Amino acid sequence: MLRTILAYVGQFKRSALMAPLWTALEVLMGVLIPYVTASLIDKGLMAGNIDAVWKYGAIMVGIAAVSLFFGIMSGRESARSSAGLAMNLRGAMFDKIQTFGFADIDKFSTAGLVTRMTTDVANIQNAFQMLLRISVRAPLNVLAGMFMSLFINLRLSLVFVGAMAFLAIALYFIVSRSMKIFTELMHKYDDLNNVVREGAAGIRVIKSFVREKHEGLRFRAAAEVIYRLNVAAETIISFNQPVMNIVTYASMIVLSWFGAKFIVGGSLTTGQLTSLFTYQMQILSSLMMLSMIFVMLTQSVASGRRIAEVLEHEPCMKEPENPLTEVPSGSIDFEDVSFSYADGGNPALMDIDLHISAGERIGIIGGTGSGKSTLVNLISRLYDAGSGVVKVGGHDVKEYSFDAIRGAVGVVLQNNTLFSGTVLENLRWGDPEATEQQCLEACELAAADFVGELPQGLGTIIDQGGANLSGGQRQRLCIARALLRHPKVLVLDDSTSAVDTATDERIRRTFASRIPETTLLIISQRILSIKDADRIVVMDDGKICGVGTHEQLLAGGGIYKEIYDMQTSGGEADFDNL
Repeated sequence: MLRTILAYVGQFKRSALMAPLWTALEVLMGVLIPYVTASLIDKGLMAGNIDAVWKYGAIMVGIAAVSLFFGIMSGRESARSSAGLAMNLRGAMFDKIQTFGFADIDKFSTAGLVTRMTTDVANIQNAFQMLLRISVRAPLNVLAGMFMSLFINLRLSLVFVGAMAFLAIALYFIVSRSMKIFTELMHKYDDLNNVVREGAAGIRVIKSFVREKHEGLRFRAAAEVIYRLNVAAETIISFNQPVMNIVTYASMIVLSWFGAKFIVGGSLTTGQLTSLFTYQMQILSSLMMLSMIFVMLTQSVASGRRIAEVLEHEPCMKEPENPLTEVPSGSIDFEDVSFSYADGGNPALMDIDLHISAGERIGIIGGTGSGKSTLVNLISRLYDAGSGVVKVGGHDVKEYSFDAIRGAVGVVLQNNTLFSGTVLENLRWGDPEATEQQCLEACELAAADFVGELPQGLGTIIDQGGANLSGGQRQRLCIARALLRHPKVLVLDDSTSAVDTATDERIRRTFASRIPETTLLIISQRILSIKDADRIVVMDDGKICGVGTHEQLLAGGGIYKEIYDMQTSGGEADFDNL
């Protein structure tokens, strides 16, 4: 894990190396000040020599100024390298996530990935900055303080050894107990982020069903779990300060007792005892800082593991070594295909055999959970088939590069996504080089004539998620965006559900006359949307239970006939009870 994280220091290695160097020089200056203070007291104040006071006072000011400079440089370099590490980690994680298939996203969850890229990376950034400064400063302060104490008086220095041993044992128990709690805490942040994400994305539904109170309770429940874990962890950590105070005051009492005797005996001066007190505080406060580092490392280790888990994860789908970069045609073949979303889980598709010619219009209908969307997801290789082969253009989809197969298959979902920006910028997701005229032609094909009536036309700003457009307008813009890709296969997954039947029919007629070479797959709950297709595939419980034209399926009876009768009689088809 550590090697994985540190590999992303990258171009900030120099800053990461310079920060500890500046810190070491700062510590060296800080250690000299108490030693000079002893001379100022003994040779200046105690001796009544004002010249010595000025001399050693000037030396102390000079040392402090140099120490300040070193401290500023250390802070600058550590901030630069830690912020750079965070930037590189976020960039690497984002790039890695782009290679994930839907199954990989399902494994980590969207909320979990968001937490890793925000909270977890922030923990790593803070810990790395502390490591560069405090983890260098504290040990050096302890070592330098001990060296100077031994140099001043060997016997009194044994007080520090005993204090350090006691403090180290106490800190070990504190850190080890808090580590488990912080590990659990990071997982609970995923749950909280998931509640926030769902609440923000579904705010219209929440308000429509007057579920604000329910969602508020969900949020407070998730937040309360985090609160309890934080309190538990911080309660354990709060023992740090009392333990530190006990050790410090006990050391001062012992040091004062024996120091006074040594001064009376002539083996120690007042200035030296003052220096020993200063070194004692340096040593113990440095140990305290080390304990805080261990606490932060406890949090960052949990975060680091979660980040490394993403960076080291091997995507479930990979491109072949020498992939095909061109899809020759829009023909589609399913050969004995089965698929399930989880290993050992219930199959979403079973024994699918289906052959579609290039340019053919195929309608797909079936109940919720029948496998319609799963079927088309395998075509663009958003998931890989569990068994069997899916072919496009006569080749297994696994033989193509991702760019080739996904560029050749345009998919328009019922709830497709529009991004913040202009209408033109959203359309150019389909083709970054598309001219405004080409975008308008795609809008005409998709019956998105409303674009010309918008305040700024193609330059009209779309709010986040397309909130300032109706559902039907969003769907038609997404269809136009997919058409700009000039796909060999176009999948409309219930993507005209929010438009009226006349507009739906207009879109289908335009497709038939203007893009006859494109293979068209239309998933719909309405028979009216697919009855003119060359063939219709009827799905139920992950299987194909009928294939034929509208007339053939009506004549054959079964599920399709029941759906038709219900819809033409004015009722709504209850797929789950057919």
